[in-house]
Amino acid sequence: MRRAAPVSRPRPSSWRQLGRAVGARLFWGLVTLLATAFIVFTLLNLSGDPAQAMAGEKADPETVEQIRVSMGFDRPLHVQLGRYLSRVVRGDLGESSFYRRPVAELLGQRLPFTIALAFGGLLVWVGVGVPLGVLTATRRGTWVDRTILVVSIVTYSLPTFWLGRMLQQYLAYDRPWFPVGGYGSPAHLVLPSICLGLAGVGYYARLVHTNMVEALPADYVRTARAKGLTERVVVWRHAFRCAMLPVVTILGLDAARLLGGVVFTEAIFAWPGLGSQMVAAIPNLDIPLVLGTVLFAAALVVMSNLVVDLLYFWLDPRLRDEGRI
Repeated sequence: MRRAAPVSRPRPSSWRQLGRAVGARLFWGLVTLLATAFIVFTLLNLSGDPAQAMAGEKADPETVEQIRVSMGFDRPLHVQLGRYLSRVVRGDLGESSFYRRPVAELLGQRLPFTIALAFGGLLVWVGVGVPLGVLTATRRGTWVDRTILVVSIVTYSLPTFWLGRMLQQYLAYDRPWFPVGGYGSPAHLVLPSICLGLAGVGYYARLVHTNMVEALPADYVRTARAKGLTERVVVWRHAFRCAMLPVVTILGLDAARLLGGVVFTEAIFAWPGLGSQMVAAIPNLDIPLVLGTVLFAAALVVMSNLVVDLLYFWLDPRLRDEGRI
């Protein structure tokens, strides 16, 4: 009786190399967060007087000065930023100067809405773009391929605010199929998710198309066909898995673009997420809330990139054997 071949596993040295790579990713992620905090903090303080914004336009100079001293705005910028970061390390994001509530509490209330919208946009990206990319690769050169190519270019070029207004006009006002904006039911999430994800559909359709075109003529795909496997199995089990490796990496890098699109989409559809909250905080120079939101979003991007690297390590046997990401 023949024994099954042992499964290849990473060597212990490979795991040590992987640990060092993860440590390096975390270090540079921390540097990114510090640089982000410095840039945002400086820009906000250069944009105006936060003490005046808190007191209001009609406040007398004595009141403004009292707020400036009590909030620590009279201290040098590097001292203010250092005190803020020391509190952040202890888990204290401060108190919103506009809402008069802890920033962590405000983020916690809005975060589920932003996650739901980002997940909806991601579903549109992957759920529509990936199958279209596979379809165009297997129908290369046909009218299907050319039509999807044109539509992909058009959708990728559309501005988010214009697309959102068009979706509201034709699918909410002219045909009351979905709510115009707000929240309260799953139907409220449909138009924002389409608006957020439609631009990414064209991009990922072309990305998957390019990778599939390179994978389909490969030797391992021809071998799978020679074994008598059906075309469906050959395409989805063999060619598709290899073609998805670069897509997984791009997904992690696109986390920042997805969060950036969330800000505009939430504003258009009055979706009560982190983006719309930050849009309201910027004109009021609510430094703790803006900084907390930006740092939280940056941390999500750093962690998503790390997760994608680990996923890539798991998917690619060569990286598992070498222990690198």
